[in-house]
Amino acid sequence: MPPSALRIGLIGAGRMGAAHAGFIAREEETVLVGVADPFSSALAEAEGVPHFADHHALLDPNGGAGLDAVIVANPNGAHVATALDCIAVGVPTLLEKPVAVEHAEAARLIAAEAASDVPVLVGHHRRHHPAVTAARELISAGAIGRLVGVSGIWTTRKDDTYFDAAWRREEGAGVMLINLVHDLDLMRHLCGEIVAVQAATSNAVRGHEVEDTASVVLTFADGALGSFLVSDAAVAPWGWDQATEDDPTYPYRPDTSCYSIAGTTGSLAFPQLAHYFHDGGAAGDWMRPLSLRYEPKGAGDSYTNQLRHFVRVARGECAPLVSVADAARTLAVVEAAGRAAASGRTEPVPA
Repeated sequence: MPPSALRIGLIGAGRMGAAHAGFIAREEETVLVGVADPFSSALAEAEGVPHFADHHALLDPNGGAGLDAVIVANPNGAHVATALDCIAVGVPTLLEKPVAVEHAEAARLIAAEAASDVPVLVGHHRRHHPAVTAARELISAGAIGRLVGVSGIWTTRKDDTYFDAAWRREEGAGVMLINLVHDLDLMRHLCGEIVAVQAATSNAVRGHEVEDTASVVLTFADGALGSFLVSDAAVAPWGWDQATEDDPTYPYRPDTSCYSIAGTTGSLAFPQLAHYFHDGGAAGDWMRPLSLRYEPKGAGDSYTNQLRHFVRVARGECAPLVSVADAARTLAVVEAAGRAAASGRTEPVPA
């Protein structure tokens, strides 16, 4: 470990906490120095670092772990209060998504961050994927013309033990807030702001308080349309996790895509970046065969790139790619989808 390695504390020792511990361990510029979790010391013991039953003790500048930065990966409902505590003691923070469970709650964190010089990076890790970077550049450069629409899908069957934690079955969780939030964030990042949503949800398979399946229709600011299906109750190969190699715990299916992005002069299958177009650059006619070119993209995975970015953020070398205010916009879209599902109407997304 270099002497300059960023000393990181971890708040929350569940699935994502354990994953972050692994990401920290494989990076030369980061070192885990403590874990705070009120329920278990197992992760701290496995990593050979001090365990703290309370995150305040971990953050204590006089008796804590001597932190340079912290990653917050505790239950959704504790995100805002924990991040506020981190800001209060001046510790740069990587806050797992969602930024909050309610947009109004996120406003408190936006105000606190704005009033301080403590950076907060929100963990919409997919934005750091090289295919996302390449696709955003292609769309912005007009490689597929004017955006017409985007269609996406995320489907998998989570094992029943995933829901042993009660908070995953209750309000403040659900497949929209835990999973769809990632995809809606990428829809905003790639295609522009979402201004209205229609939606339907179902909890018919699992019977939990929160939904296990949802379908949404999106209207973007420039008039493009989108649709998305998300479910944690279906055995299927379609979705970000299967189509990318981001998370090795998911079986990789290179023959599947998760987004289809269509424009007036071409289209992209994502994440393969299969670019379909008519030769000559014109819109062409629908009877002409399409040409296909696979566009280049960089190397790496979302989590590694995110952690390296966080190191730079914590050292004051750059601003967070995903700010609290930016993440709150995604949360506003999720909330609008929830209202649309309940009302049966098209719901606007507040500016």
